[in-house]
Amino acid sequence: MAVVPYKENTATKKEQVATMFNNISRKYDFLNHFLSGGIDILWRKKAIRLLKPGQPKQILDIATGTGDFAVAALKLNPEKVTGIDISEGMLEVGREKIKKKGLQDKIELLKGDSENIRFDDN
Repeated sequence: MAVVPYKENTATKKEQVATMFNNISRKYDFLNHFLSGGIDILWRKKAIRLLKPGQPKQILDIATGTGDFAVAALKLNPEKVTGIDISEGMLEVGREKIKKKGLQDKIELLKGDSENIRFDDN
């Protein structure tokens, strides 16, 4: 038996997860910081530190959400960061954030599925 966010809904688990994140997208950043006690910020910093020795030129951020990791990844000076997520609501918040920071030439956010990535293996 699959565990799904909305038991009364006939949508697939993936569709339900996308809907759930669409529904909370405008509050997600606050909830993430508050409920994690700020650990999400430390996690991003640690991930960036671990990636630094590889000096990546292109970064693919899977399940990018509102794009916080994609923005943080620019500290590595890549040519481009691409973020994918199944939630259009989360991506909209991320695109607004990226536009406000003037980072549209460095970061692209696309609707995508982590189980069906349309990028070549690296």
